[in-house]
Amino acid sequence: MSSAPPGTLYLVATPIGNLGDLSARAVEILKSADIVACEDTRHSRALFTHYGAAPRRIESYHAHNADHKTAALIRELAAGANVALVTDAGTPGISDPGVKLVMAAVEAGVTVCPIPGPCAPVLALTASGFPSHRFVFEGFLPRKKGRRTMFESWRGEKRTIVFFEAGNRIVKTLADIRAALGPDVRVCVAREMTKLHEEFLRGTVEQVRARLLERPAVKGEVTVALWTADAMAPKQDGEADGDGVG
Repeated sequence: MSSAPPGTLYLVATPIGNLGDLSARAVEILKSADIVACEDTRHSRALFTHYGAAPRRIESYHAHNADHKTAALIRELAAGANVALVTDAGTPGISDPGVKLVMAAVEAGVTVCPIPGPCAPVLALTASGFPSHRFVFEGFLPRKKGRRTMFESWRGEKRTIVFFEAGNRIVKTLADIRAALGPDVRVCVAREMTKLHEEFLRGTVEQVRARLLERPAVKGEVTVALWTADAMAPKQDGEADGDGVG
């Protein structure tokens, strides 16, 4: 067994759209790491080429191979290799299989070093206009089982709720939220963040849904911030309903 001290697992956040958002520190880590584990090696190679960062060795690490690749990477780390983990976009471990590697590294006593950068849930939260001192991140919503129960569990929630959704399902999801929690729940649907056509659709769930229905399609993934507290509070006499969509 090797007597070399364990290596370090670096969690390198990558751009979610704008390539200018990769930090100089992240580039240096990608260049110097013994292994870079990528969710999609083709996608990551394009990013590395853009920055002139040529990793010494690239390995795939995704949902379909995470179980056996985790053990292999932990052995490499234990033998002294430094490993950089990247996802296709954003911060590793946020709704992706990278969390398995992080958990295994911590259990094995390996140093885990996060290299900060873009994180879609945080960007959507801070731009939503909703309270950000307390929030809960729900990741990707269940497609069927438990969906209605989840929405109803948000009733009276005093924290801002953030989640991911596919563009082709967002209209239905907003309709389901309206059915479970009423039309006055406020949402911010964030699309194309950091890209040329970045937009934040804000208003009541019904107002934002109506805006999206005017479009032929909603593509890609969206990040949604949801604020239920005001909608769940009893209205005072003469109090108006929600304002227009921004």
